[in-house]
Amino acid sequence: FADLVLETWDLQCERNGREHRTADMGCQQLVVRRGQPFTITLHFSGRSYKEGVDKLAFNVETGPCPIEMSGTRSHFAVTDFPEELGWNAVVQQQDGDSLSVSLCSPPSARIGRYSLTVETSTGYQGSSYHIGDFVLLFNAWHPEDTVFLRDEDERCEYVLAQQGLIYQGARDYITSTPWNFGQFEDDILSICLKLLDTNPKFLRDQNRDCSRRNDPVYIGRVVSAMVNCNDEDRGVLAGRWDNNYEDGMSPMAWIGSVDILKRWKKFGCQPVKYGQCWVFAAVACTVMRCLGIPSRVVTNYNSAHDTNGNLIIDRYLNEMGEEDRRSRDMIWNFHCWVESWMARPDLAPGYDGWQALDPTPQEKSEGVFCCGPAPVRAIKEGDLQLKYDIPFVFAEVNADVVYWVVRHDGTEKKSTHSSVVGKNISTKSVGRDSREDITHTYKYPEGSEKEREVFAKAEHEKSSLREEDEGLHLKIKLSEGANIGCDFDVFAVINNNSDTERVCRLMLCARTASYNGTVGPQCGMKDLLNVTLAPWAEHRVPLRILYEKYGEILTQDNLIKVVALLTEYQTGDVIVAVRDVYIQNPEIKIRILGEPMQKRKLVAEISLVNPFAVPLNNCVFLAEGTGLTDGQQIKEL
Repeated sequence: FADLVLETWDLQCERNGREHRTADMGCQQLVVRRGQPFTITLHFSGRSYKEGVDKLAFNVETGPCPIEMSGTRSHFAVTDFPEELGWNAVVQQQDGDSLSVSLCSPPSARIGRYSLTVETSTGYQGSSYHIGDFVLLFNAWHPEDTVFLRDEDERCEYVLAQQGLIYQGARDYITSTPWNFGQFEDDILSICLKLLDTNPKFLRDQNRDCSRRNDPVYIGRVVSAMVNCNDEDRGVLAGRWDNNYEDGMSPMAWIGSVDILKRWKKFGCQPVKYGQCWVFAAVACTVMRCLGIPSRVVTNYNSAHDTNGNLIIDRYLNEMGEEDRRSRDMIWNFHCWVESWMARPDLAPGYDGWQALDPTPQEKSEGVFCCGPAPVRAIKEGDLQLKYDIPFVFAEVNADVVYWVVRHDGTEKKSTHSSVVGKNISTKSVGRDSREDITHTYKYPEGSEKEREVFAKAEHEKSSLREEDEGLHLKIKLSEGANIGCDFDVFAVINNNSDTERVCRLMLCARTASYNGTVGPQCGMKDLLNVTLAPWAEHRVPLRILYEKYGEILTQDNLIKVVALLTEYQTGDVIVAVRDVYIQNPEIKIRILGEPMQKRKLVAEISLVNPFAVPLNNCVFLAEGTGLTDGQQIKEL
C-alpha cells in the first residue's frame, strides 16, 4: 500500500463548541471540556484509511515542558477499546477519503492550551502532522470531574451566565449592582490562560505548575493571588481605599470584568488601577467561570477583619462618639469574596462543595496575599485547622465587636453593646435577578446550642460577650429613605425597661464613612446632657442631617455612620449604638425602543432624574455588555 497522506483536516470548532457549551467563545478556536468526547475529521489524499493496515495515533501536549509522567503529554493510538483512565481516540465513521475520529481526555486532565499532532504509519513508513491547538477546560457536567455540579440550572448560572448582580450598600439597606462577567467575550480565555502563565509558581517551576492544573483547589489559589498585585507578581488589579483615584479609574466606575482584563493584557500585565473588594471578587469569578469552575460572588455584611486571630474586634471611641484610636482590626460595612464549587479530595470526607476564595489583599497565606479555598462547611463547623485560611474567613463572619469608651482621664469603659458580625450573607439567586440569603451555610442560628458548640470547638467562648440586659436599650432608626441631595432625619430610640427613672447623657454624632470602616469628617451632631427616662418609657431623639453639611464630604461609597452614646450618670454605664446609613443615588432607567431583532441595531433610552438644585455638567454614561464595545461611552452630557 502507498503511504497514507493527510491532506486537510477539520477540528469542527462550531459543532464541538455547541456540544461542549463553549460556542460563545467564538468558532475561531477549538475549546472543549475535559472528560467529554470531541470529533475531528481527517481528509486523506490518494487513498482512504484502511483499518488493520494503517496506524493512526495522536499526541497532545500542554505547557512549555510536556512530560508523560506529569500528565502534560499523552501519546495514544486509535483503538476500538479505549482506556477509561487516559486519553483515547475512536473511529466514529468513514466516508470515502474522510475519517471522523472522536477524541476524549480523562476527566482529571490538566486544563490549558494543548497542541494536537496526528501520526500516520503504514508498515515502517510514517508521517507526523501538527493539526492545530485546542483549549481544555474543567467540566461541571461530567460526574467524575472534581468540579461536577449536579443541577443544570446551577451550572447555567455559575458557569455559563455572563451577567450577574453584586450586593453592596449596608446591612439595613442592601443594594445590587449589575456586573458583566463576560467570560466568553473575545480574548478573555487567552487572557485567563496568560494569567496562569504569569503566576510566580509557573515562573519558578513550569513543569510542576502545569502538572497541577488538573486541580481546581490549586487553580483557585493561583487565581486568588493573581487578581491582586500585592506580591509584585504582575497581578491584575491594584487596590485603593483612600478616595484618591485620579491616576486610574475609581473602583465604583467599573461595571464589568472584561475592560479590566483587557487593560491588564494591553499594558503588558501591569496592574489596573483601581479595585476594591467587589471588583477583585468579580474579576476572580470571571476567570474561574471562564476556566470552567462554577463560581459566584458573595457579600458578607458587617464583615470583620481580625488581624490577630482572637475573634474579637475592639473599637475605641471617645466620649463624643469619635474614634479614639486606630485599630488594625476593622469592621467593613460589607465585604465580597468568591465561592467556587469543587471536591476536596485533599481533606477528609464532608468538605466538598462551595469553597470561599478571597482575592482582596488583606492577610498573607503561605507568604502570599491570597485566601482559600476554605470549605464553607468547615467555616460553619468551626474546623479551623483545615486548609486553607479557615480562621480568617471564620472571623469575617463570626468575630465579636466590643466597643470601649475612652474617658478624658484615659480610663476605658466597656460598652454593654456588642454589635454582630456576619449578617445577610448574599448572592444572586439561580436564574433570577433576586437575592439569595446564604448566611445559614456559614453559621448556625445565633444563640442556638449548635452555634455555642462550634464556638467551643473554635477555642473561643462567645457567651462572655453576650449583651447584658441593663434595662436600658438604644437603637438608631432612619425616618425614611435617605436620598442624595436631600436632608433626612435619624432617631436615637431609647427604651427604659426597668421600674426606676434613669438620667442619662446622649451623644449623637454623624460622619461620612467608607465601606471598609474608615470614617471621615462630621456632618451632624447633638449632645443632650440631661435626658430623663421614666420607668418603662420610650424616648426618641431626632438628629437632622443636612445635605449642605454632607454633600461635599460624602465618599463614593455613599455612607454616613451614625454613632449614639448613652451614658447613665448613676452607674457610669455606657451603651453604644451604631448604624450605617446608605445615601441613595437616583435610579438609572433603561427603556428599549422598538422590537429587538437579531443582527439589527438596538436603540435604548437611558434616563435619570437630577436630584440636585443645580445642573450637572460633563457627565458620562458608561455601558458594558455582550455586543457592546469595551466599556462603551454612550454619551457625554
